[in-house]
Amino acid sequence: MEELEHSLFIVDFFNKIVGKPLAFLLGLAGIEVKNPEHLIPDYIVMSLIVASVLILFFGLASRRLNIIPSKLQGFLELLIQTFENLLVEIIGERGKKYLPLVATIGLFILVCNLLGLVPGLMSPTSKLNVTLGCALVVFFYYHWQGIKTQGLFKYLKHFTGPIPLLAPLLLPIELISHFSRPVSLSIRLFGNIFAEELLIIVIASIIPFFVPLPFMAIALFTATIQAFVFVLLSCIYIGGAVADEEEH
Repeated sequence: MEELEHSLFIVDFFNKIVGKPLAFLLGLAGIEVKNPEHLIPDYIVMSLIVASVLILFFGLASRRLNIIPSKLQGFLELLIQTFENLLVEIIGERGKKYLPLVATIGLFILVCNLLGLVPGLMSPTSKLNVTLGCALVVFFYYHWQGIKTQGLFKYLKHFTGPIPLLAPLLLPIELISHFSRPVSLSIRLFGNIFAEELLIIVIASIIPFFVPLPFMAIALFTATIQAFVFVLLSCIYIGGAVADEEEH
């Protein structure tokens, strides 16, 4: 796998433009870089591309908003409304305040998943580092929102259950359950995207014309489903963290 790490032209180009100056600055700080042309991994370059595209696209699209929406504005409103409806359905009306995080991470994962279908690029979510990073963001966010909503001690009480005598039994179970969430979120997304990308590469290397197209169509569906599952589970985790005891 190591030799594939920097096989993309855009990654090599980015490292020549940014990697060498960055290696020079690190050298001034006393940090030796053995290979400055391979300093920045491919998944970081691809993640930066996705983030830049999303920022630029939504920044430009939101500059001309009208009461009577255009087709693009109507599509974007429908997209955001989908995230909002999902939050309201799982958490209730107060779930709308979690829209920025949920919509941002959902769109980021969706575009990351689809990026591998573009020739010469790869899906950042085919790397475990990226999916684990997204999962950890959700993990820390829903715990923070739970503490912020209910207070530290009341939130921690959820880990011990309503019966004090059962607390020694329930506490380790709850801890294992919560710490397994970022693991399952990250591995599920990584495994699916890595497998589909590897399959398309293998098929394309054997028969490069037309045959990979059906697999790319399936990958388009899988990429969307995996982004939706990640968002759905994130909403469920947030809803569980901010729910009152009466709601459990």
